[in-house]
Amino acid sequence: MPSHEPHSPAGPPAGHAPKPRDASLPEVVGAVFSSFLGIRKGKAMHKDAVSIKPHQVVVVGIALAAVFVVSLLLLVRVIIRAAGA
Repeated sequence: MPSHEPHSPAGPPAGHAPKPRDASLPEVVGAVFSSFLGIRKGKAMHKDAVSIKPHQVVVVGIALAAVFVVSLLLLVRVIIRAAGA
């Protein structure tokens, strides 16, 4: 039984934007860092939602959280040593 659907041409249909490029590591770090601080703008957030993959956010988020915790621990050690304890 023949199909009555029109055949689609090779490639993306007309009017569709090309696939956006993947975000670079500095872009992902910047997006996650600004999200930690709560200062991400709406326009940048929408652009990031297209180019940043969820696994990139998870990996960078865990790494930045670990750096934050280690930084706090080192700061506390320095303060305790300076206080003479």
